[in-house]
Amino acid sequence: MATQLHRLEVLDRTALPEFTTPVKCIHESSDVPAFLTSLAYRDIGIFIMQLNHAVCPRHRKDTPVPQIFVIPSQQHAPLLPPVQALRDLLAEMERLIDEAPPAPGPRRFGNLSFRAWHALLEGKADGLLERATTLGETTMAGSGAARQEIKSYLLGGFGSAQRLDYGTGHELSFVAFLGCLWKLGHFKTDNPEVEVEREIVFSVIEPYLALVRKLITTYTLEPAGSHGVWGLDDHSFVPYIFGSAQLTRPIDENDPMPLEGSVRGAPKTGDITKSLVVEDNRQTNMYFSAIGFINDIKKGPFWEHSPMLFDISGVKDGWGKINKGMIKISAVCSVCPGNHSRASRRYGSAMGSNIENAAAYWNDCRTSESHATAHTTAWTATR
Repeated sequence: MATQLHRLEVLDRTALPEFTTPVKCIHESSDVPAFLTSLAYRDIGIFIMQLNHAVCPRHRKDTPVPQIFVIPSQQHAPLLPPVQALRDLLAEMERLIDEAPPAPGPRRFGNLSFRAWHALLEGKADGLLERATTLGETTMAGSGAARQEIKSYLLGGFGSAQRLDYGTGHELSFVAFLGCLWKLGHFKTDNPEVEVEREIVFSVIEPYLALVRKLITTYTLEPAGSHGVWGLDDHSFVPYIFGSAQLTRPIDENDPMPLEGSVRGAPKTGDITKSLVVEDNRQTNMYFSAIGFINDIKKGPFWEHSPMLFDISGVKDGWGKINKGMIKISAVCSVCPGNHSRASRRYGSAMGSNIENAAAYWNDCRTSESHATAHTTAWTATR
């Protein structure tokens, strides 16, 4: 049955709220309740679910063969200008790696040259944001005051230069950056035929993940907030949400997300343990792309180094069930105390916190065994 789907609101550019430089707002568990009642907590959920829905397969009227959505090849059709602006931004960031090559010699806790790369990024961030025409126009909102806030989210999406690490909280900071641009109207289009959310997932978030993986391997970055095998993945979470959505059973445009089932022809959920199947699908599916990266950087039996993902692969009700479980896990993570992220008022909340607080929660929710147990409980509740 069709239902009214929630979408993240676009702010009125003539009546924007005050922009502030993000600062740390969450220091201990007593700060959590205010965040859970905030607009920020609601907005991050709406934005992720909005993107999730966009990549779910669709029924087609003229054929029983459903329409599926995959990571595009390099020969993909021209992108929307606001999406292309972000692709260009990521490409310039990747080129900075050549200006900060990794220092020679073994390093146990990350390569110090990552600090040089991060310093280059920070020094050029204003120019990068300004040069991309459509992006520059967006960041000038509020007489230019928006740029400092947006820049903080962007920089927060690329790991910690101090700790030489990267984790899911940094990943969510980048999602926060995109959500902020959405609220400022950066992605608005007059073409009703274009699913801009789909382009955001495949042509911005996936290239971002590719860049991050290059940073991790180039500078041997440590996992941020990881608790080893107790976590889902040392570095990422969103590819498991969107990748499982790509493989769920088809829906009509205004239907809610399916809670079980798979699209016809999808690989089996248990195929993530088969290296050949992973290689066949990692270029087109975000879930298998993330699994492929794990295989690239870890050795040994999959069940041993990634037990949570291995357990999830045994779900019998298809990729829809896995997608539902991933959403539940992310909700559990979002109530864990955060230590690493800053916050401001871009999304608004009772405590002046922002969506970046969710990045802190997501990043640090795996830092104790009790949090790992919460992960497992959330998952088994879906089976």
